[in-house]
Amino acid sequence: MVIFSDRYPNRCENDARSRTSLSATCTVFFGMLLLAFSAACDRAPAPAQESGPKRSADEARLVRFPLDEVTRSGVTVEPVGRTAFRTYRTFPGVVRPNENALANITTLVRGRVAEVHADLGQMVKANQLLAVLHSGDLGLAQSAYLKARARRHVAEQAYQRAQFLFKEKVIGQAEEQRREGEMISIRAEAQEALEGLRLLGMDDKQIRSLERTQTIRSQVPIVAPFAGRVIARDLTKGELVETTNKLFAVADLSTVWVVANVSEKDVSYVQRATTVPNQPVEVHVTAYPDEVFQGTVVYVGDVLDTATRTMQVRLTLANPTGQLKPEMFATIRVSSEPAADVLVVPEAAVQHDRDRSFVFVQQEPGVFEARTVRLGEKNGTFAEVLDGLREGEVVVKEGAFTLKSELLKPKD
Repeated sequence: MVIFSDRYPNRCENDARSRTSLSATCTVFFGMLLLAFSAACDRAPAPAQESGPKRSADEARLVRFPLDEVTRSGVTVEPVGRTAFRTYRTFPGVVRPNENALANITTLVRGRVAEVHADLGQMVKANQLLAVLHSGDLGLAQSAYLKARARRHVAEQAYQRAQFLFKEKVIGQAEEQRREGEMISIRAEAQEALEGLRLLGMDDKQIRSLERTQTIRSQVPIVAPFAGRVIARDLTKGELVETTNKLFAVADLSTVWVVANVSEKDVSYVQRATTVPNQPVEVHVTAYPDEVFQGTVVYVGDVLDTATRTMQVRLTLANPTGQLKPEMFATIRVSSEPAADVLVVPEAAVQHDRDRSFVFVQQEPGVFEARTVRLGEKNGTFAEVLDGLREGEVVVKEGAFTLKSELLKPKD
């Protein structure tokens, strides 16, 4: 070790001095770097260069029009006010015959069509002859009744003789009781035959005529039960008809029904709106777009249709001229009770931009502010104002779309 130190003394000293010098240099460098970073953090950022003049939010909601342009564009204004306000809902429906004045005519006895006297669309009177059937079953029933009636007469006479002979002790009590039993049985058969004639459509007058004349008639008259129009006919001459066949449909169309379907979400509205008895309801029919018919709600359904989730509402309408035809499509408009003192704005004044509703409020002649509003119910003419307007403020009623186009026009 002594030899090593003696041999390289200068080299060791140089290395020590180099390390000292490098350490001092690094200390100075990092110190300068720290000062530069601190100065950069303390210095405020330079303002960004603006691309153009910035408008205020109030200015962006204003539309300015020269007065002559306002007049030429058809812009009209109206003050906001309060009024009695009622809403309505519309529901689809169909015109139906009044089922209380509709008769689906069938036959009570099987037979062949011999005569047809009524045609489709014909007006008929009460008890007017529509058709005649020839029925062998009716002839057999009349014959059975006449025979049963004759047997009843014989049995009654036999029992009267038996009573006389029993009093004279010519016959015993057993014989008298036997003849009484026969009479009771034959009477029951005659009564059964009589009821059979009634079931086949014969009335008491016709049965008395049969008893008096003892003439069997196999013709079955088909008559109208009341005055009306033949709206369906399903038979031809010579056709064999069964008791299940519907031969005619006669309807009195001086009044008709409109049956409408109300969705589940509107059930409570309809129930509230129809609490007043005989309240008129507007009915609009596709066939007569310019006419409004008045109907009365006579039935509000108690059960919803499980497939459509709708409830039926039935109206009765007067139809003196026969304009309303069964199966016509119709729309009913059910109005609510009016609510008093409601702040409203004309629906024509309301504009929309995405999910925002707004109106133009006149600040001064030719200057209009686009004011966001919160609306409630609407009735086709007015909209209920919940927030955004005060009574007496002047809004644009007509020409608001022109102002909206100007408001949304890109600005330079």
